[in-house]
Amino acid sequence: MGYLDGMDSASVSEINRSVLPASEGEFAPLRLGSLALEHPVVLAPMAGITNAPFRRLCRDFGAGLLYVSEMITARALVERNAKTMKLAAFDPDEQPRSLQLYGVDPHYVGEAVAYLVGEGLIDHLDMNFGCPVRKVTRKGGGAAIPAKPRLLANIVRAAVARAGDVPVTIKFRIGIDDDVLTYLDAGHVAEEEGCAGVALHARTAAQLYDGEADWGAIAALKQAVTTIPVLGNGDIWEAGDALRMMRQTGCDGVVVGRGCLGRPWLFGDLSDVFSGQMPRKPPNFGEVMEVMVRHAKLLVEWAGERWGVRAFRKHATWYTKGFRESARLRGELIQIDTIADLERILSRADPTLEFPVQALRVPRGKKGGRQKVALPEGYLDDRMDTTPPVPEAEDPSSGG
Repeated sequence: MGYLDGMDSASVSEINRSVLPASEGEFAPLRLGSLALEHPVVLAPMAGITNAPFRRLCRDFGAGLLYVSEMITARALVERNAKTMKLAAFDPDEQPRSLQLYGVDPHYVGEAVAYLVGEGLIDHLDMNFGCPVRKVTRKGGGAAIPAKPRLLANIVRAAVARAGDVPVTIKFRIGIDDDVLTYLDAGHVAEEEGCAGVALHARTAAQLYDGEADWGAIAALKQAVTTIPVLGNGDIWEAGDALRMMRQTGCDGVVVGRGCLGRPWLFGDLSDVFSGQMPRKPPNFGEVMEVMVRHAKLLVEWAGERWGVRAFRKHATWYTKGFRESARLRGELIQIDTIADLERILSRADPTLEFPVQALRVPRGKKGGRQKVALPEGYLDDRMDTTPPVPEAEDPSSGG
């Protein structure tokens, strides 16, 4: 992409203007077991988003970072489900190969990890214990699991035991709600069971994706977990947010989720600021359109035109959000069926439109709002119980 060099005052929000860039040697490279990253930045696993095409697009912008697959369910992997096997695959040149696994039963988790490692398919394994989705937590899965630390330990132990030299990390939330906080226990379990790092999405399951992330919880976890890296997740919308989070909390790295939706060049900005450089000026709409078409074509190459273009529709709404007259454009883009449809609609847009700074921090992806977390009846009565949740708690549509 033909970005303009440098950044002016109109290219970054007021909240980030004073925090860029990093000074030389301020932040160490991130090391997760045997895996060393040039910059302490990780793409968050996102269901239906972080497939191989999206990861390739992000890698084009930012090198030296870790790009994690969308979540793969353990039982489906063990059973060699065709869709799951496709989602678990990597590009031939993708390095390091990072996969997120979700499982509720230590047996299936162990078997899944044994397959992945035995076949030499991965270089890093992340595990999801943060899903707040009702149909998952009401069966005792997702964000409900850390409320039972012994069960969590059994699942993590099964993964680490079969992982060999492949580093295992776990990702979790602050807790069920403000009354049931689980993140410190989860961090200690990770240390005790041999994990290479932890990542905290600094919201409770009750918060879903609402409000501001509690970066104070990231700082508290960093104080409590002293032997392995602690990564923070939540509200990284611009490159400066990553620096602010690490400076304020002392965490060892950041996990970027919704901030990169429709903004994959954010990883280029992150590479720049961690290298001590100013981020590049945000792309104008002509440059954004180039990225959109490339993204759509990658999806089509991966899964065929019908599925690929339909999967791109949601991305199209994120790419265009904030631009003048984008509401009208999105109304057409959510109905596209072919690459030709996409190119025809974009050909009528003004490529000279500057990127609207106010759109940098507009939430994208999951909707706001809070919930009362659904749990199995009596679930919290015995927090030391080690009984695995029912298989239905392993739902492929979840995320953290």
